[in-house]
Amino acid sequence: MMRIPATAAVYVISVAAELAGMHPQTLRQYDRLGLVTPERTVGRGRRYSAEDIARLQLIQQLSQDDGINLAGIRKILDLQDDLRRVRARARDLEGQVTRLEAEQEPSSRVFAAGSGGDVFSILRGERPRRRTPGSALVVYRPHGRGAARA
Repeated sequence: MMRIPATAAVYVISVAAELAGMHPQTLRQYDRLGLVTPERTVGRGRRYSAEDIARLQLIQQLSQDDGINLAGIRKILDLQDDLRRVRARARDLEGQVTRLEAEQEPSSRVFAAGSGGDVFSILRGERPRRRTPGSALVVYRPHGRGAARA
């Protein structure tokens, strides 16, 4: 049996509204306000995903149960989206560190992170060649030996 991804935009507005427990006009309003942005068909019809429906349900809960206005809900949703992006970036950086650790001998592993979030390996006692004015350098030393700033 094939499973439909949660991000697949497959629900027309009437079905999405029923699943979310709302009137279709409410979904249109939330789309205009940018709280939920469904995909569009060639004919401009809205198509909602399971993630969109979960977001609609969260909006309804925040509004009806918690008494938060739409401006507050927008801020909450924006913060959740930002947090999701930051967590994804952290996972990417952890993967980079893991790959760099695998390439180095345990005794020579020193990693630096630039102000742009890039992670690179440097030799112990060596300073990176390119630095921009005002940027900070954080050096990771494994096995709890602390971090140093250069």
